[in-house]
Amino acid sequence: MTRIGISPRLFHPEPGAKGVHTKLLDYLEHSVAEWIHSRDALAFLLPSSDRASEYAQALDGLVLQGGADISPRAYGEEPRKPEWAGDPARDRFEIALVHAFTAAKKPILGICRGAQLINVALGGSLHQDIPNHRSDGYDQHSHRVRLEPGSHLAELYGETGPREVVSIHHQAISRLGRDLVVEARAEEDGVIEAIRSRGPTYICAVQWHPEFHGRRHGFLDGGPLLDEFLQAARR
Repeated sequence: MTRIGISPRLFHPEPGAKGVHTKLLDYLEHSVAEWIHSRDALAFLLPSSDRASEYAQALDGLVLQGGADISPRAYGEEPRKPEWAGDPARDRFEIALVHAFTAAKKPILGICRGAQLINVALGGSLHQDIPNHRSDGYDQHSHRVRLEPGSHLAELYGETGPREVVSIHHQAISRLGRDLVVEARAEEDGVIEAIRSRGPTYICAVQWHPEFHGRRHGFLDGGPLLDEFLQAARR
């Protein structure tokens, strides 16, 4: 059985909180685990710690899930608004995971924030705010993307689109990190929506949420992407 580690979202204690909310919580959006479990694979939540290299040795692959903003300080900028300060503790842990799994030659798949995190971990930067890509509708918000002609994703899907995706974010990839290439863009404004590494380790990331697509008509099927990632993990 293929063992896939999933980086956690973090809930930090808040002033005035009671009970379990007085503690640091590592949590997983269940739809991601269900997506992994739809194939012959097991999902393991990775508690935030200093044991990234041990996780990389014990597991077959890594998924970076969505969630909070990435701190602009992670790519050498100051937040333009206080509410964009992100989660530096999560950033540090996930950047360590990217480096550890890359060093171990284990594949990495990024979802939403995960795509941005991979770009930053490899030396890239982000746009701090692109308001037309976010919505309170969450998994009901979608737009169309086009896969880059000649890209691996276009080859994988046998088309370039346009296709509908669930994509909710207000940060976005700006300067690409080391050895990364663009594999998809938003049709309306050209915002980068997928990246892939040209290096020896499988690293692919999408700004959209393939775990939300299911059998929704007209949406880009998340199955081929998941299958490709798991094939890399089994190798």
